[in-house]
Amino acid sequence: MLDPDQVRAEEEQLRLAIRELPDGQRADFYRAFNQQLKDPDTYAVLNYLLIAGLHHFYLGKWLRGAINLFFFCAALALMLANLFWLGLAVVAVIVISELYALFRAQLIVQDYNNALMRTILKEVNKPAGQVAVNRER
Repeated sequence: MLDPDQVRAEEEQLRLAIRELPDGQRADFYRAFNQQLKDPDTYAVLNYLLIAGLHHFYLGKWLRGAINLFFFCAALALMLANLFWLGLAVVAVIVISELYALFRAQLIVQDYNNALMRTILKEVNKPAGQVAVNRER
């Protein structure tokens, strides 16, 4: 379970560390970060559409998204195979299990973006010959 205060404190700590970077490294950081930044509203909309798993794919959690999508498709198949109530029960379980992600979308994506900031900050802080940040414009 994510703690909102801890996530916000980590974001502030990362922003302070980014502010300490020299101008060139800071520019490299923001260039890389802006290309990979995720939006909480997009995550919430993908979750709200109830096509199970799309919000997991958005954050790169491929296995979890695939499992979720599989059970959703299986539920639809059950509904079409004269097992409507069983399929509906599976969909209900999926919806209930995804309510956490729907109501905490802002925090989940903020935590994801913090992890992304940490990763890019490590890359930018490597010695000059080892930096693997995309420098295309």
